[in-house]
Amino acid sequence: MAGDAPATQAPDTATIERQWVAANQPYDAARRDVLARARQVAWQGPMQPDWQSLGAYRAPEWYRDAKFGIFIHWGVYSVAAYKGEWYPRHMYERSGEYANYHQHQVDTYGPMPQVGYKDLIPRFKAEHFDPTAWAALFRQAGARYVVPVAEHHDGFAMYDSQLSDWTAVKMGPHRDVIGELAKAIRAQGMKLGLSSHRAEHDWFFEYGRGYDSDVNDPRYAALYGPAHPSRSAKGEDGQEVDWTYVSDAYLDDWLARSSEIVQRYQPDLMYFDWWIGQPRFRGALAEFAAFYYNQATARAQGVVLNYKLNDMSPGTGTLNIERGQAADIRELPWQTETSVSPDSWGYAEGDTYKSPDEIVQLLADVVSKNGNLLLNIGPKADGSIPPEARGILLAVGQWLKANGEAIYGTRPWQHYGEGPTQVVAGTMQDTKTKPYTAEDFRFTTKGAQLYAIELGWPADGHALIRSITPALKVRSVTLLATGKPVRFTQDAQGLHLDLPAQPSGVHAYAYRIGADSH
Repeated sequence: MAGDAPATQAPDTATIERQWVAANQPYDAARRDVLARARQVAWQGPMQPDWQSLGAYRAPEWYRDAKFGIFIHWGVYSVAAYKGEWYPRHMYERSGEYANYHQHQVDTYGPMPQVGYKDLIPRFKAEHFDPTAWAALFRQAGARYVVPVAEHHDGFAMYDSQLSDWTAVKMGPHRDVIGELAKAIRAQGMKLGLSSHRAEHDWFFEYGRGYDSDVNDPRYAALYGPAHPSRSAKGEDGQEVDWTYVSDAYLDDWLARSSEIVQRYQPDLMYFDWWIGQPRFRGALAEFAAFYYNQATARAQGVVLNYKLNDMSPGTGTLNIERGQAADIRELPWQTETSVSPDSWGYAEGDTYKSPDEIVQLLADVVSKNGNLLLNIGPKADGSIPPEARGILLAVGQWLKANGEAIYGTRPWQHYGEGPTQVVAGTMQDTKTKPYTAEDFRFTTKGAQLYAIELGWPADGHALIRSITPALKVRSVTLLATGKPVRFTQDAQGLHLDLPAQPSGVHAYAYRIGADSH
């Protein structure tokens, strides 16, 4: 690309590690202290850092009852506001499908190596960040827990860390963003979750190694991380295997930084992104899990540790399916995360947004299958929440205010639902399910109550729920949106509902069904 620095040979692994370790040397004493405290707790029970011991974990009731949470992707990447939170990586790619990121960076902020990601930090001022207003909005949206990103792949800590100078407290906003949010979220009666995506930082800035960029400047190694080349290949069984280099020093740093978040803020939930499943992380991950669970047990705090794919042994944490759904009821509580945008997690100019209908229908499907929905928004760099995202949150909150009885505190029924629309299950499938119809229902229960949520409104004013046969003797049906009874009959086909005029608001309609037994 014209005007770009010439290609160079990336440093070898030993040089990279030496520079990165040296850059982090000022934090050695603090890191040793955090690790010592975390490992002491990890090895002094009731759980220990082995997967058999960790199998004693059980998800707390607050989480099973909560059903709906808010995720927040906010960081330095919000300054560029260009196609989302992976901007810091792609802005260093000079060719291929992401070359437009690099061109945007150079055209907007200046040439490399003179200007790099570090130079966006002073522009991240968060001048309109109001944690109290954020928390009030999330409560109004019906959220029962909130999960801000404490650190994304870019390595910039949004919290007050003793282990780095590249933090929101020491640069950019000069505020403990996570500390302020934690206080505001808990003041609204919601649970606090925090996420760390730092594992991927091991290789995140690798593209800056191939030419004269600031990623190769040892002065910034503490921000840009090792930036090792990522390596993967298909094994003999056809499965993808990750062979990226991860040093012992990096694993210690990851464990220390993850543990520091817990020691400082005591979150009710910790979320990790997918790369903690890289083989080298398994021992450190078990140490973290034992530490996290044990410190919570000592305070009688019920906590959740989210993981993806096969990153933890089943039952040792709570599975999170990224942008995806389950095909059926899962025995253990689980979670799906998706964003108000189909394309990005962080704020992006010109982004597209989902409809509140899609979000509520997804919530009903997930809850019917024993899951929770974690819905993400991406605030702007100035700390304001985009009006489109705010509108979605308020619409979801309005629906939950009327229909939350069929969501909060519920458990699955005999089967999750009925109808012609087939959910496309699995990770990264959230835009592939076809629109729901008035024949699609999802079921939940709470005590003696059965709830049916209709995912569309029948044009003829008549609904049929085939799963509710005469074997279940129905005594009453109430439309939660209006609080009024619905006329019904039962026959061999199922439960017939004669419906009033369509209620206003989001297109999902919850019925409370009083019956002798279900």
